[in-house]
Amino acid sequence: MKNKSNLYLLSALLGGLLFSFLFWQQELALNLLIYSIYLLVITFVNPDVIKTTKLKIYGLAHLIAAILVVINSSDLSIVTYYISLLLFIGFAHNQQIRTVFTAFVAALLQIVTVPFNAIQHLSKVSVGNFKLKPLFTLIKYIFIPVIIVTIFACLYAAASNVFAHYAEVMLTNIGNFFDNILHFFFSDLSIERIVHFCFGLVLTSGLLLAFFDKSLEKAELKCKDQLLRIRRGLGRKTIWYNIIETFSGNLLTRKMALKTEYIVGVISFVALNLLLLLLNTIDITTLWFGYEPSGNFSGELHQGTNALIFSIIMAMAVILYYFRGNLNFYHKSKTLRLLAYTWMVQNFILIISVLIRDGYYIEFHGLTHKRIGVLVFALLCIIGLATVYLKVAKQKTIFYLFKMNGNIWFALLLTFNVVNWDILIVKYNLNHVDAVSIDPYYLTSLSEKTLPFLDKNRSKIHPPTQNDTETAKVDHPQEVLMQKLDRRIGYFKERYEKSSWLSWNLPDWNTAEYFGLNKLKQHE
Repeated sequence: MKNKSNLYLLSALLGGLLFSFLFWQQELALNLLIYSIYLLVITFVNPDVIKTTKLKIYGLAHLIAAILVVINSSDLSIVTYYISLLLFIGFAHNQQIRTVFTAFVAALLQIVTVPFNAIQHLSKVSVGNFKLKPLFTLIKYIFIPVIIVTIFACLYAAASNVFAHYAEVMLTNIGNFFDNILHFFFSDLSIERIVHFCFGLVLTSGLLLAFFDKSLEKAELKCKDQLLRIRRGLGRKTIWYNIIETFSGNLLTRKMALKTEYIVGVISFVALNLLLLLLNTIDITTLWFGYEPSGNFSGELHQGTNALIFSIIMAMAVILYYFRGNLNFYHKSKTLRLLAYTWMVQNFILIISVLIRDGYYIEFHGLTHKRIGVLVFALLCIIGLATVYLKVAKQKTIFYLFKMNGNIWFALLLTFNVVNWDILIVKYNLNHVDAVSIDPYYLTSLSEKTLPFLDKNRSKIHPPTQNDTETAKVDHPQEVLMQKLDRRIGYFKERYEKSSWLSWNLPDWNTAEYFGLNKLKQHE
């Protein structure tokens, strides 16, 4: 056990040093991939981590996410990287967790509690005959008072400006004192670099040192995939049951209670089906065939899309409510299921209407991130309806829905990173510039990876002619657009020339290749 603790702490220390080397004054790119490889190797070498198929899948998914950061270097790829990292760490140190949501929370909990983890591991470390446990026993008596004093000091500083001034002066003097000592012995080091190393050490420790409390894992183990009929005995009433019984009298104990809920459900689904049938009929006759934009076309589509998306989410919530418990086992529930299935089909038709609306929006106003987001959200709604159908048909629990949808959403998130969305948006809009009313300010504000294509197509970037646009408020809007593009190209060149190999990524390389910067670096 002592040797294991020594190795865990050594790997965390080396990880902190590697973090400081890779990320100090660097952009997130190739360095993320190198850091991930280190974490993956240490985790899989750890004998306490069981190498299950699930862990290998999420480890591979995180490695793919890190590679996609180097290939695409987008905000989406970086967000996906962090999510995949937390999921991998959550599953690595909590082997019995089954959902991505619980794994995500478990990983965050592990990182937040890193001081307690570190103290527990350090108390087991020994150097020869010298043991650190007595030292950390003493630290326990100091740690909590320091935290309490810090919290109240912050409160007092917020309450009194004079107290805040003296506290700031004292902290500044303490910081200068340690800064002078550091510069006296190590003239090349700085407080900022040490803080950066400490952050890397804490982060790496949180990712590698498993949290000893498995309460979250044990709580999730109680959740089941399959619904079971609950027969409530007289001696097993919960406090909430007793409270409701106080206000409802004998309604809960009557045999007609389930039948009443069934009748209410049938009436509700019949009414909802008729209501949605009316809306779908209107959409099919006015939107699906022969639609011609008129009036406030953009506002009409935008408002209608938001309302429909919200209604689809509410529809799934209503179905989950009625099929949450014993109504699934009611002998006359076939009619209710049929009505629910009909409403699911109608909601699927509603999703088609959302897709058509978004398609018209893209046809007349071009691609944007928000319009692509509507397409993605419609896809998620289709998946959600499909899993809700499985939940009703197979009598599954809501936990099953979370488990299934979490895995599917993560897989889709990883898949969406394969596409370079900024370049797709610019290419589509500029290739359809004659038919699409594009927003040139939006296009020229996208990431630097689009600069080569924008520079090639300067002649296609025209300000709109409408009087209510931003370009109408300035003189010579075409010149302003070109100046903005030139400034962005200049900023990229300046940044790229200062970057090191740790910040290398494929989009920057391709953009630099277009502007001839790679040749200049080779000559240097």
